[in-house]
Amino acid sequence: MNEMISILVTDDEPDILFATARVLRSAGYTVYEADTGEACLQKVREKAPDLVLLDVVLPDIDGYAVCRKIKTDEQMRGTYVMLLSGSKTASDDQSAGLEIGADGYVTRPVANRELLARVQAMARIINTERERDQLIIKLQKALSEIKTLNTLLPICANCKKIRNDTGYWEQIEVYITEHSNSEFTHGICPECMKKLYDDLGDEVRKS
Repeated sequence: MNEMISILVTDDEPDILFATARVLRSAGYTVYEADTGEACLQKVREKAPDLVLLDVVLPDIDGYAVCRKIKTDEQMRGTYVMLLSGSKTASDDQSAGLEIGADGYVTRPVANRELLARVQAMARIINTERERDQLIIKLQKALSEIKTLNTLLPICANCKKIRNDTGYWEQIEVYITEHSNSEFTHGICPECMKKLYDDLGDEVRKS
């Protein structure tokens, strides 16, 4: 299941970047890497990862600014962002990150087990939203294909024509075709066949 979740790890410390990516790959995730804020934004546009693990302190653009861009850009806003920092650990720092749209904030040092647990919690949310979106698509498709007749239909007791909303009488198959996705094929039932063609059958038998 984890291989269906892609994660972009962004950190300017090579050792931390390598170690974090290795832990996530070992857990089965698809992992991309970036070492600057600009590289992170570029990778998000190119790879469309499900989750970005984003260091707050970067050499070009800080993680707050990167997160803000991801969350306000129409192309990238669906990406989840988890900020990480070993220096910006105060309550105000974490609040600032969450207020600009980050979906999580992890202070370092953090044990591998805890990091994986936090990522797995985020992955469950992502998978749940995927299932919800797929269900919505299915429901929309079903609703677009179904048109129901849920009203009283004035129908002639003799010829079986139906009076439409404009007061015009039309054939029942025309009315139903216009108000549903049904289509008609015509045939003759055995009872009508006997009534209509019984005499013809007698003639055939006599000959």
